[in-house]
Parts: sequence; structure tokens; C-alpha cells
Amino acid sequence: MEFFRIKKDIPFMKYALVLNAVSFITFALAVFFLVTRGLHLSVEFTGGTVMEVAYTQTADIGKVRDTVAGLGYADVVVQNFGTSRDVMVRLPVQKGVTSAQQSEQVLSALKAQDPEVTLRRTEFVGPQVGEELVHGGLMALGMVVLGIVIYLAFRFEWKFGVAAVIANLHDVVIILGFFAFFQWEFSLSVLAGVLAVLGYSVNESVVIFDRIREAFRKFRKLNTHEVIDHAITSTMSRTIITHASTEAMVLSMFFFGGPSLHYFALALTIGILFGIYSSVFVAAAIAMWLGVKREDLVKAPSRKEGDPADPNSGAVV
Repeated sequence: MEFFRIKKDIPFMKYALVLNAVSFITFALAVFFLVTRGLHLSVEFTGGTVMEVAYTQTADIGKVRDTVAGLGYADVVVQNFGTSRDVMVRLPVQKGVTSAQQSEQVLSALKAQDPEVTLRRTEFVGPQVGEELVHGGLMALGMVVLGIVIYLAFRFEWKFGVAAVIANLHDVVIILGFFAFFQWEFSLSVLAGVLAVLGYSVNESVVIFDRIREAFRKFRKLNTHEVIDHAITSTMSRTIITHASTEAMVLSMFFFGGPSLHYFALALTIGILFGIYSSVFVAAAIAMWLGVKREDLVKAPSRKEGDPADPNSGAVV
């Protein structure tokens, strides 16, 4: 489906060097903020107190969150689990305050709002659990990257695999750089969003790579950068429709999903915007810098012995 068709190819690769320089500067800044500021990790990574409380009626999550935040907890996670009457509260570690003291303080504040609230369970999640979560997240990220390289190397060519991985890591590091610079809370839901961006971004790269291969077969007289320009231009309508539809859903989560989905949707939004950019000006450009050519994607037809076009045959042409 196409809402519009661009008849003249846009010379994207003409500006590839300048835009790649912008990408490198942005990437370097993201790495700088990650090193100097670091991520503002949530309680799932740093450890803390986990409380489960039960209400006699449907719990007002917003009211519970405001009550706990009023005690001085800026990084508190409040969410339903099981039923709408059961609430889980995750509290960060506080110096000089034990887990029992934290839970008692929070329960007293909640009882002041609703005397019938009861404490079901409370426990301390140590930092060792956080280390396991970080290790598991990095392992998942590594497996995704390895899978992308293997898939694209078999489907297209190893140069496309390398280009796609660099572009995808570019997106991931920039997302993390935003969270480090603004000190937004980095939770498990944000980690899930980062992994989702990896799959989403590589899908856009695969579409462009597929059009590049198709253009190499169809347009024999075009050089490599002209083929890439044509491939990207021909996918513009599809790109706008796909990303606009996805972003509309993500924005609905951002504005109406509540605090639990806020940073997840924010990570997806950054990833979608930079994913479009990286697929065109990072992945495609790097594939061009690596020297991808028609012979890499279009195999020459084999000639039989005695074919008149075979220069080694004895036939007279």
C-alpha cells in the first residue's frame, strides 16, 4: 500500500559522510554520558524492599503512588499484581533504614488513607539479584546481536550483517545515552523496550537491504550509491506508514499508560526515531563504505561449455 510515490530518487548517499559524522558525534556523546553519569537503575537492579498489600476494593494505584512518594521515595514502583485489589510496592534502599522500618513506615501511611489495607508479604531483594538481572540483560543483548549477524550474512551478505549490527548498536547506545543524560529511571521494562528496538530496527534494515538487492538485479547501469538511493526512496511510503502507525500506538502508551509504561514508551519512541535514521544513514551507508557491489548479491549465470558467449569455446560468433 502506498499513499504516495516519489518518482525521482532522493540522493541520500550524497550526504552520507556528513550524516555519518553526526551519528559518530551523537554516539560519542552517548558513551560519554554513560561513562560519566551512568544509568539511574531502578530497584530491580540495585536491590530494595518489596511489599505486597491487599485492599478490600479496587486499589487506586495513582493514590498509592502519591502516598508512598510523599514519604520521600522518588524511585518507587507501584503496580497491580494478580487482581486489581492487590498492589506491589518496590522501595529503593535507604541508608540507615532497615527493610522492616521501610515497610512499617509505608504501611502506616497507606493505613492512614485506607484502614482496611493489609500487608501480605514483605522481603528484601539484595543487590546480588540486580547483578544477575544485569548479566542476563547483557547476555540477551549479545545473543540478539549474534543472531542478527548470522541471519543477515546468510540471507544477504556479511557486509550487510556488519552494517546492520553497527546501526542497531548505534540505536541502543543512543537510547542509553538519553537515559544517562536525563537520569531517567532504567528499569526492566526499559530494558525490554531496548531489546524490542533491536528487532524493530533490524526489520527496517532488512527491508532496505532487500530493495537494494532487487535494484541491483533490475538496474544494471546504476552504480552502488545510485542503487542504494533508489532502494531507500522506493521504501519511503512504506516507512512512513509503518513507523507512523507504530509511533501512534507507542504515544498512546506514553500519554495514557501511566507511570509504569512511561519510560518503556519513551525508550521505544527514541528507538523508532533513531531506527529510521540509522537504517538509512548508518546501515546503508556503512554497507556502501564496506564496498558492497552487484557481484555480492547477484550471482552471474553459469555458462555451459560450447556456449557461443563463452570466450573459451571454439564456436564462431
